[in-house]
Amino acid sequence: MVVEESRAIPSVAREIGVNEQTLRNWVHGYRTTPAGVEPPLTLSERARLRELEKEVRELRLEKEFLGKAAAFFASEYR
Repeated sequence: MVVEESRAIPSVAREIGVNEQTLRNWVHGYRTTPAGVEPPLTLSERARLRELEKEVRELRLEKEFLGKAAAFFASEYR
């Protein structure tokens, strides 16, 4: 709202119910951080990402299997 609509920090802070200085810090951080640049992942974040990617692969395989099983049983009962 402050950045995209060029509204004043005090009015936006009141509207969304946060402290003016907090909003000012957020806006400053947003404006000083280069767009599209994210900090590198920590070791624990990388490990969690690997776990989640493995879980997604397993769930996709299960979904594919269940779809094939449902199609098989649907064709058997016709």
